[in-house]
Amino acid sequence: MKNIVIVGGGAGGLELATFLGDKMGVKSRANVTLIDKNSTHLWKPLLHEVATGALDDGSDALSYRAHARNHGFYFEQGAIVRINREQKYVELAPVYGLEGDMIVVARRIPYDYLVLAIGSKSNDFGTKGVEEHCIFLDSQEQALRFHHKMLELFLKFSENSALDEIGEEESKQKLVQEGKVNIAIVGGGATGVELCAELYHAAQDLSSYGYGKIDSHCLQVTLVEAGPRLLPALPERVSSSVLAHLQELGAQVKLNTQITEAEANKLHTKNGEIIEADLIVWAAGVRASSVTQQFDGLELNRINQIHVKDTLQTTVDESIFALGDCAFLLQENGKPVPPRAQAAHQMAKLCYKNIVALFDNKPLKKFVYNDKGSLVSLSKFTALGNIGKDDKSMVIEGKLARMAYISLYRMHHHALHGCLKTGVLILIRHINRFIKPALKLH
Repeated sequence: MKNIVIVGGGAGGLELATFLGDKMGVKSRANVTLIDKNSTHLWKPLLHEVATGALDDGSDALSYRAHARNHGFYFEQGAIVRINREQKYVELAPVYGLEGDMIVVARRIPYDYLVLAIGSKSNDFGTKGVEEHCIFLDSQEQALRFHHKMLELFLKFSENSALDEIGEEESKQKLVQEGKVNIAIVGGGATGVELCAELYHAAQDLSSYGYGKIDSHCLQVTLVEAGPRLLPALPERVSSSVLAHLQELGAQVKLNTQITEAEANKLHTKNGEIIEADLIVWAAGVRASSVTQQFDGLELNRINQIHVKDTLQTTVDESIFALGDCAFLLQENGKPVPPRAQAAHQMAKLCYKNIVALFDNKPLKKFVYNDKGSLVSLSKFTALGNIGKDDKSMVIEGKLARMAYISLYRMHHHALHGCLKTGVLILIRHINRFIKPALKLH
């Protein structure tokens, strides 16, 4: 029986493992194995909500092992370190426990067909000090680290404010004079913009949970973007509207501002300005992991993405596929397929069809990206974006945009669980709104 190995349990990788497990694994046509360094899956576009506590990762995270059992595939935990194309195996690093002891040794997983879906990570562009002094939001672990630091900052601020000794209006004036919780976000793309809005939402809710009289006046978010506008992938009308909304919330947005160095609680800009912050998040640009350089001669671009043909097979090895953020494919318009969740979703569907076609000795299909538009959520305040593409796109805002934004997550649930279980998950989430705090506080 042939082995199909999928490396990376993000949106595309997990959906593909589910499709192939249901089609090939359950019917014993192939052994399907999913590999990921983590034990649980969380939809990456929602990491900013995990970071602020708006989303409880404990409730929304999906166990790879449990899902594998339900859908006819195997799961191996570990980080890929290299590929041997001649002998057809992937090598995994050991897995270490919380105390630093090795709990799973290094392994070699054989494959007949290999799919690389390892996603992307933030690109620091080699900026000095960023890796040491900034938090990235590329994983659940990093989002939780930000969450704990954010709660510590607000707790420290509320304890030092001595609000009980003075009146409410006087308190607000005193807070402005003494300072605020200062958070800097570098990168005006979707992650930076959505995190900025969620932070102001969190600040409004914290006073309900014993953090004193904290509100949005106690928070100062500085959003730094090197380009001339926010959300460059969206229409300018949407960018301008998002800018206005963030400024109305109280955010300080700095456009055309390039960061040259990061220090502890401090950012240096190209024009000599210093931006001080209690917490710094780096959300500027994306690149694939440098581990792709150990993938035995696969063709890479300058940000370590893997070149693929329109069948999603790599350019130098037809038994290896790549999809999602780590794949580089030029469209007919000369632009690369963008690193978005909807692209990974579409690629997973086609990759599934092409692998099944290989087993059935049928011709492979070509991938054509269908851009359905882009949406951003500004927390509970509003949502904005465009539906469609090019001159046929329609700008939407408010409740309609919010519903469309949520539907993207529901599409991911549907791909993993089907209609019935997705409906149950939606019901459970509505119930949790009544029995759980509005924010995760631990």
